[in-house]
Amino acid sequence: MEDKFFRDFVLRCVEEDTGDGDHSSLSCIPADARGKAKLLIKEEGILAGVRVAVELFRIIDADLRTETLKQDGDKVRSGDTGFILHGNLQSILKSERLMLNIMQRMSGIATSTGRYVDKVAGTGAKILDTRKTTPGMRMLDKEAVRIGGGMNHRMGLYDMIMLKDNHIAYAGGIEKAVDKAREYLEQNKRDLKIVIEARNTDELKTILRHGGVNRIMLDNFSIADTRTAVDMIDGRYETESSGNINLGTVRQYAGCGVDFISVGAITHHINSLDISLVAF
Repeated sequence: MEDKFFRDFVLRCVEEDTGDGDHSSLSCIPADARGKAKLLIKEEGILAGVRVAVELFRIIDADLRTETLKQDGDKVRSGDTGFILHGNLQSILKSERLMLNIMQRMSGIATSTGRYVDKVAGTGAKILDTRKTTPGMRMLDKEAVRIGGGMNHRMGLYDMIMLKDNHIAYAGGIEKAVDKAREYLEQNKRDLKIVIEARNTDELKTILRHGGVNRIMLDNFSIADTRTAVDMIDGRYETESSGNINLGTVRQYAGCGVDFISVGAITHHINSLDISLVAF
């Protein structure tokens, strides 16, 4: 996570939330009042965002002090305390909702990712995220995936060439899309992997005949067709399964021998972990 990105992100969020003042706190909490609060875990899961929260508190008020009891990636249960926050009460209240919004979401993503990772344990397949993230929060969403044991597919459009159905259609077919991508990389002296989507075994045959890619994404293949496709590819390229894979089917896909399984749901269809900040 880039320091400048996160600092700018926090300052924008505080401005959005505070406007011309936190009038609830200003009206009833003395400016010099000090105290503490604890992060209370109310649900079993994987905690994520502790490091982010500590940095957030520092940006909002450098005098806030965090006593961390749980770390990112720790498995937590209802009743656990994640950390204790000490300092100015107005600053604690100003930080509370923003911190919870971030940590609840990140912990939900990490927990969901962890479930998928556990399902494929021992198969050799790695769980990937996608670009299906909340705009403006991608760095946090993807850090949560890593905390949960998954891997980042790509950060954005800039660090990988992914030729999907519309790219192929607009380019004039699989062969032309691949050739143009390779020519582009050579002309611009870029070292990027080329991933291409195959929607059926006929497209896969064309890709294998033409070559020139690093990874083949098997999009919405059935389990049986995935097994056939992996045999056809025979280790010549990295393989990735994608599309409508869930906790009930992910291990079967992993058992086909694919290298990666991308799951958009771990960042765009989540349940936030139930946590709160409690004064004491």
